[in-house]
Amino acid sequence: MPLFGTDGVRGLANGSLTADLALSLAQATAVVLGQGRSAEARRAEGRRASAVIAHDPRISGEFLSAAVAAGLASSGVDVYDAGVIPTPALAYLIADFDADFGIMISASHNPAPDNGIKVFARGGVKLPDVVERRIEEHMHGERWLPTGSQVGRIRRFSDAEDRYLVHLLSTMPHRLDGLHVVLDCAHGAAAGVSPDAFRDAGAELTVIGAEPDGLNINDGVGSTHLDHLAEAVVRLGADMGIAHDGDADRCLAIDAQGNQIDGDRIMAILAASMHERGVLANNTLVATVMSNLGLHRAMGERGIEVLQTAVGDRYVLEGMNAGGHSLGGEQSGHVIMSEHATTGDGVLTGLHLAAEVARTGKPLAELAAIMTVYPQVLINVTGVDKDRTDDEPLVAAVNAVAAELGETGRVLLRPSGTEQLVRVMVEAADSETARRHADHLAKVVQERLGR
Repeated sequence: MPLFGTDGVRGLANGSLTADLALSLAQATAVVLGQGRSAEARRAEGRRASAVIAHDPRISGEFLSAAVAAGLASSGVDVYDAGVIPTPALAYLIADFDADFGIMISASHNPAPDNGIKVFARGGVKLPDVVERRIEEHMHGERWLPTGSQVGRIRRFSDAEDRYLVHLLSTMPHRLDGLHVVLDCAHGAAAGVSPDAFRDAGAELTVIGAEPDGLNINDGVGSTHLDHLAEAVVRLGADMGIAHDGDADRCLAIDAQGNQIDGDRIMAILAASMHERGVLANNTLVATVMSNLGLHRAMGERGIEVLQTAVGDRYVLEGMNAGGHSLGGEQSGHVIMSEHATTGDGVLTGLHLAAEVARTGKPLAELAAIMTVYPQVLINVTGVDKDRTDDEPLVAAVNAVAAELGETGRVLLRPSGTEQLVRVMVEAADSETARRHADHLAKVVQERLGR
């Protein structure tokens, strides 16, 4: 089974994800990404390749980041340790610092016992599959182990948060003065910088989930647990709520009535605003195949094209880069604004969503009404062979449901990129129809692909 999943290497810290693995992965990454032309040019000038590393607050991030730093430095790479910062902050710093690559230690929205390793290339972009495979191959090959003056140094990146904060504020199209925002930092990497960003942008701010202790990340708070945020927004009479996940690369929102605003509706709001202001490149929004049919309809009504990609923000970014598009993302709240970021950025997204509320003077609920959300049922079918989704009777069953739904719904069947399961998703005009068809197709998947 491949080491890299859809978003880096992830697993139980000290289970499948050990310090030894982290060190070995870092050394292989140094060979693949730290020995290119720019690194050779630096060595010719008496300098070494460089990398920025960071981690979220979970307790295992401390020993894993130490192992990564050791692996890189032992491979002749100068390491700049940014400490606890969001994943998008790391991506920004790689480009801003002109480092050769960067590594983030985080398991995003997963519980505290899990962790992960995400590798970013020069410029702060996620790696294509082919480069990840090369790194994995080099883990079993020869290392680059210099001696003497060629060994890398490990230094603290002392102004990492400040650089990122200045960058965030420089992107703001409108201040947030007069807006009361409740911010949920998921006891994660956003706890340090996100409150400062919203306050400096002018918001009246109430903060929850901003006391990380290494063990409470994502524990009942953040973008995967929105009840506390919704309750706080309604109780305090706030204008809106913003929720991050553990590494702050995603953003979900709550309107003044306590209703959830997912990534699709956030993208719809931002796309319509950018289209109106003439800054939506090619009048195109890039979204994954999991985005709601309502998003497609809402964008179509405004003359905005929706380009579909595979699930995963790196595939969204690939689609954006290929076509020169400026906005894309996922229903889960990974939103990429390519003018300002190279990956999903929950803090940036939250700031720009709040700025649109402030700019228009309209409540978030009114802005979110731009799209009608079609009922969507998602079933994960386990215990099946996910590599046989081209089974002819299964394909015929999917096509039959799609034909019956016509333009009033949508069907998607896809294997998981990280687990041994098949996802069945059905959208329809009403939840009963969506549930009936999803249950039927899940049964067919189990019958046809069951082990």
